[in-house]
Amino acid sequence: MKILIAEDDDHTREALREVLSMEGYDLVTASDGLQAVDFFRATRPDFVCLDVMMPGQNGYEVCKQIRKMDESVPILFLTAKAEEIDTVLGLELGADDYMTKPFGVKEIIARIRAILRRTAARAGTKAPEQEFVMDDLKIVPAELRAYREGAEIQLSPRDMKVLTLLYARRGKVVDRNTMADEVWGVDYFPESRALDQHISQLRKRVERDPANPQIIRTVHGAGYRFE
Repeated sequence: MKILIAEDDDHTREALREVLSMEGYDLVTASDGLQAVDFFRATRPDFVCLDVMMPGQNGYEVCKQIRKMDESVPILFLTAKAEEIDTVLGLELGADDYMTKPFGVKEIIARIRAILRRTAARAGTKAPEQEFVMDDLKIVPAELRAYREGAEIQLSPRDMKVLTLLYARRGKVVDRNTMADEVWGVDYFPESRALDQHISQLRKRVERDPANPQIIRTVHGAGYRFE
C-alpha cells in the first residue's frame, strides 16, 4: 500500500516516512502543496497524509485538487491548528479525518488503519487477498487483523506480507533473501538484524508459545517455513 505524505516540516516528514516505512507501507513524500498534487497525479497513492499549512498550496487547496482526481482515496489532515473551523472545513472538503500535532507513533498508525477499515467498509469493498488459516489462527488481510478464539490481533502490512508469503509457500522453506526481498523490498540490507527482530516480535503476537512456534518455524541455516 502506497502512502503520500505531504508535509513541509522536514523533521515531521522524515519521522513519518521512517515510521510508516517500518510498518511496511510504500512512501511518497512531498514538501509543499504543488509537489503533493503533482506526486498524487503521478503515483496515485492509496492513502494521503496532508499537512494543512504548506507553501505553494495549503492543504485545503490540495485536498480539493485530489478530490477532483479521486473521490474515494482516504485523506488524513495533519494540523497544528486546533480551532473547530479548521477541522470542519477540512472534513467538508472531503478529508476522512484529522490529527492535531504533536501526535504519537502508535496513534497515527492506529488512525491510518482505522480510516482504511472505515473507507473499505463504506465502499463495500475488500482487499483482493482472501482470508486464510495458519494453525488455529484466522488471518484477514482486508482488516490487517488475525483472530484466535475470538481474540483480535492487530497486524501491520509488513506482518501480513510475512504471513501471506509463508502461507503461499506452505510446506516449503522461504529463505532469508526471498523473505527480505518480498517483505522489505530491494532496499533491505541482508546483513542487518531487522528480519530476525521482526519475526521475533511477530511470533510474540501470533504464536501460542513463541518459544515453540507452530506458524513461523525457523529452519536453521535456511530460512522459515509454515507446515
